[in-house]
Amino acid sequence: MDASVLVVDDEKNIRLAIAQVLLDLQLTVDMAMNGREAMDRLAERAYDLVLLALRMPGIDGLEVLRSIRSSHLRTNVVIITAFGTVDSAVEAMKLGAVDFLQKPFSPRELRSLVECILARESLAAEEADSYDEHVEVAKRAIKMREFAPATDHLRQAIAREPGRAEAFNLLGVLQEIDGDRTGALSNYRAALAVDPTYEPARANLHRVVTTGGGEVSLGDGHARSDAGVAEEPGDQGR
Repeated sequence: MDASVLVVDDEKNIRLAIAQVLLDLQLTVDMAMNGREAMDRLAERAYDLVLLALRMPGIDGLEVLRSIRSSHLRTNVVIITAFGTVDSAVEAMKLGAVDFLQKPFSPRELRSLVECILARESLAAEEADSYDEHVEVAKRAIKMREFAPATDHLRQAIAREPGRAEAFNLLGVLQEIDGDRTGALSNYRAALAVDPTYEPARANLHRVVTTGGGEVSLGDGHARSDAGVAEEPGDQGR
């Protein structure tokens, strides 16, 4: 796998653990311990993928994300969070960040996400046919801030498999970005109707109903009090 990755996190153990997984995938990996170092790295070169913590002292992840989008539109960004929702997620999604990892995550989860994101780049939008292909093309369009095509592909995904929740939830977030609160509520409820256990939609619906805004949950994940890269069975002692 030939791609370059920048890992940005102020926790050294997280940076090193992520880097090891990526090196095992034969990727070129650089690391940055804060937002300033990340912006210096990004000024030197473009990366195929940036794994970015939002909450950092000094220059935070959202400011780094804005810098990425100002000069490296095609760079994929994964938000790293220790929380059940992604802080400033509507703003992050406006800037094309749609993938995230919640701490603690396993090496297997990290590998799977990175492989999926890099494979997404080779998908031809006009050839998308399955639910998963339409969702992946939609995520790529969101990265490019092409929200209309993203919406179209999410609707096509729903038409193919209306019994899956992710596309409904992402469509709801896009509608929030567009100011359509009613449409967003409808799609969050639709996601829960087909999968009552889908926590991202539950969190989004609760937030909109009770506060009218706030943090947005973009994907799978449950709130955890601990943080880090979790070991998989068989990983202990490596």
